[in-house]
Amino acid sequence: MKIANSSILTTLLLAASFLSCGSKSNDEPTPVPPAGDPATITINPSEMEIGADEETITINIKADSDWSIATTADWCTLLRTGGVKNEATDVKINVKSNTGIDTRTANFVVTSRNNATKSFILTQSAKPSVVLSKKSLTFGGQQSASSLIVTSNVAWSASASESWCHIAPSTGEKGETTLTVTCDKNESAATRNATVTITYQEGSATFEISQLSDEIVAPEGYTLVWNDEFNDPTMTMPDESQWWYEVWDPGRVNNELQRYIKGKRDGVVTAEIEGGMLKIHAVKVGNEVWSARINTSNYWTYGYFEARLKLPKGKGTWPAFWMMPQTGGENWPACGEIDIMEEVGVNPNYTSSSIHCAAYNHTIGTQKTKEVLTPGAEDEFHVYALEWTEDYIKTYVDGKLLLNFPNDHAGDPKTWPFNKNFGLKLNLAWGGDWGGMKGVDESALPTTYEIDYVRVFQKN
Repeated sequence: MKIANSSILTTLLLAASFLSCGSKSNDEPTPVPPAGDPATITINPSEMEIGADEETITINIKADSDWSIATTADWCTLLRTGGVKNEATDVKINVKSNTGIDTRTANFVVTSRNNATKSFILTQSAKPSVVLSKKSLTFGGQQSASSLIVTSNVAWSASASESWCHIAPSTGEKGETTLTVTCDKNESAATRNATVTITYQEGSATFEISQLSDEIVAPEGYTLVWNDEFNDPTMTMPDESQWWYEVWDPGRVNNELQRYIKGKRDGVVTAEIEGGMLKIHAVKVGNEVWSARINTSNYWTYGYFEARLKLPKGKGTWPAFWMMPQTGGENWPACGEIDIMEEVGVNPNYTSSSIHCAAYNHTIGTQKTKEVLTPGAEDEFHVYALEWTEDYIKTYVDGKLLLNFPNDHAGDPKTWPFNKNFGLKLNLAWGGDWGGMKGVDESALPTTYEIDYVRVFQKN
């Protein structure tokens, strides 16, 4: 009896064990692969290299759950951004042309619903190319040199179209190279031009050279009495026997933001002579903008005053070429002011002339002003001039009359204080009531105001 009962019990236990091992509940969850397990996603191919031209590529993706694909590369456009579980799917990617000089890489991340990820890497080569730091260079009439940066991903050679223009070095390799252009003295009476061509595999790049003439042509009836051509190769700063600086804190006039310094301070240069030009720079220094304001040491009553200028770019710039009296300048506007040329970068290439005195000035809205569009004023040099006699004040842009302010001969200093010595001024302001009327854009800094010459003529 005991033996029989024991056999039955053993048989029942074995049957239960067999049933337990051979069965599985339909409600039991499917195991989830560890997050990031690359085995849950396949991408074919997993990486690709293509040329620089625009094209559309195709990759195939399959995953064991629904998935999506994304990239941060703005030069690639996904024409499909997802797929479903266990279904092999073609994904097309439109790739823009690579116009830069460097090979670039995009990372496409495929993410499945169960949080697995896998990447597809796309590498796009660059075309053989050269990038120039400047589109043009302008020189004064004397022999001088200036430079620009050539950045390339291929070997290159350089040549000039005119024999008076010299290039060094004449060849270069991949990377950055400083290219120096030297111009012989311009003996002619006119501006002359040349083209420099950078030749490389599959293409070329060019930049323009312009050299001004230093020939001095006096207006009829006038003789040159003073000038600064900024051509002395030994001078790197304005000649302090000819010019003096104003040193001002920000906000002194017109709510202007710049600090005027004496040409150079703490390694920052705001006025220098380079390539036969006087260059006034506006430079960001910490939380400030530094610039320069210079004045002639000589003063004149009446004459023909002329400067050849290229104006700076950027919202916030306010370059000027103007005159204030030798004495009484603190008594503005009664002392008188003659603005030969002003421009604000917020309204680029519009140059203006104005006069201010007690009867006519901007504080009471009566100033005498004329403005004209001067195409290319910020890209090339133009001549701005004042003819000032006892009978009138006239200003000119490239020889064309702009402002005509006649003397009323009333003998009243409120309407004509322009019968005494005035001096010339050159400055580059930043911001202020006019220059900053729509804010400033500090991304324009540093920016430069270029002066080729300043000349003063008086009647014979």
